[in-house]
Amino acid sequence: MNRLLSIGAALSLGIVFVCSLSVADAADPVATISKPQPPNIVLIFADDLGYGDLGCYGATKVQTPNIDRLATEGRRFTDAHSASAVCSPSRYGLLTGEYPFRKNFWGPVGAGHPLMIDEQHETIADVLKDSGYQTAYFGKWHLGFGKTKPKWNQELQPGPLERGFDYFYGIPCANSVPPYVYVENHHVVGRDPDDPMGTGKKVHAVALPEKGAGRFGGGKVAHDLYVDEMIGTNLTERSIKWLQSTDKDTPFFLMLSTTNIHHPFTPAPQFKGSSEAGLYGDFIAELDWITGQIMGCLDAQGIAENTLVIFTSDNGGMLNMGGQAAVKMGHDINGELLGSKFGVWEGGHRVPMIVRWPNHVPAGTTSDDLISHIDFLATFAAITGGTLENPRDSVDQLATLTGTPGEPARPELLLCPNSPRHLSIRHGDWVYIPEQGEGGFQGDTPGERHLGGAGSVPFLRKTNSDVVDGQWSPDAPHAQLYNLAEDRAQTTNVITSHPEMAQEFAARLEKERASIPKTKPIGWININIKKKR
Repeated sequence: MNRLLSIGAALSLGIVFVCSLSVADAADPVATISKPQPPNIVLIFADDLGYGDLGCYGATKVQTPNIDRLATEGRRFTDAHSASAVCSPSRYGLLTGEYPFRKNFWGPVGAGHPLMIDEQHETIADVLKDSGYQTAYFGKWHLGFGKTKPKWNQELQPGPLERGFDYFYGIPCANSVPPYVYVENHHVVGRDPDDPMGTGKKVHAVALPEKGAGRFGGGKVAHDLYVDEMIGTNLTERSIKWLQSTDKDTPFFLMLSTTNIHHPFTPAPQFKGSSEAGLYGDFIAELDWITGQIMGCLDAQGIAENTLVIFTSDNGGMLNMGGQAAVKMGHDINGELLGSKFGVWEGGHRVPMIVRWPNHVPAGTTSDDLISHIDFLATFAAITGGTLENPRDSVDQLATLTGTPGEPARPELLLCPNSPRHLSIRHGDWVYIPEQGEGGFQGDTPGERHLGGAGSVPFLRKTNSDVVDGQWSPDAPHAQLYNLAEDRAQTTNVITSHPEMAQEFAARLEKERASIPKTKPIGWININIKKKR
């Protein structure tokens, strides 16, 4: 399907946002003779989108023509990894180029957390802004506000604007975590001094499956502006309006961090029933539409050819109730991969990633090179000619994007799940996990909201040599070693056949653990909750 047809189809849904370019702008002769400017950059950062959730990655129960077209016109990556298997630390790693474990950051943060990115940490937005870029962030932030805690009835700073973005519009946490309001720059949208927000006040949020109303109340006007089924269309419309407002002689960076496809699954009404994977798949269909709208705007502005577009996800797919329902319908949320969100098995952090940049990234190609979201910092600096004060853990992957890497740019990657004990190492084709299991969600039985680990293996129609009938085998080793070149689905733990290699990896991990601060771990850690029961 071409993009014109995609937009035409969306017209029938009644929600196309028009992005136009004036004839005067299109005919500007100066643009044809001036020195080519650095590329615009658009980063579409999906939420909880699994490795098997897109047509171009093998999905058959969901149609994703707009995202698939990105792959046709660009490069699809098969060994791309999020900075963490968890939403908040994943965003931290992408923005800072630093492994989140170096901050002792493992889990999602809530409404009471301060800004997680320290002032001295250079972000991708800082790098681009220093190179003359206009910068904006739309969507899910989930990295806290303020120096000690957010002051919801006052100015919310520091926040995104103090970390390199010129403009911010989005939701403060996840779409399942209060407060359910929008924030624009430093303020809650619709805040009312006569109706302050806080706990102990009348709750106006709407409870939905997999979304509690919470105890955060007050602020009726602000809460009424937040309509779950309209989040995706609202963020899309505002992103397009910002694109239309940019200075055409100055490059821009747009980061659109969608709530699709995090629970609760609330696609706009026109997308319900559009897939064969329930509301889970319908939310993916809306995400595909969002992508098509952004690409259609770039086309209409005449700037798509000089825009680097990156589409990826913050972690793997989750076996929440919507995810489990989709699996029962025959949809493999993480494809052939073992595990899911929060865990260190491949399904938790190996994510879809597609890069489109005409005349730079070869169209219709696939890369098997190892790449991580933490590499965006150094890569963006290389693209724009910017300089980094400290690249931290980031590796320049520009040659990997353009198809001329020679030797792999990244021979090694540390894997950050929800459980600190399960910090793991990937070197070449080998991955070493120092503990049993995936270190993610601990639900034992299908139907539990936080299904994971051994209990998820047969439910996902997978096999693993350490698991028998959804339980850990009595003979299962304490640690794990997999050769991903031969066994990407992690069916067989070969640690007993390679004890020397396992010892070397264990020693390497201990050196890295020494850099973890001696502070309280940040974020909600599910394995700790399970142990207390």
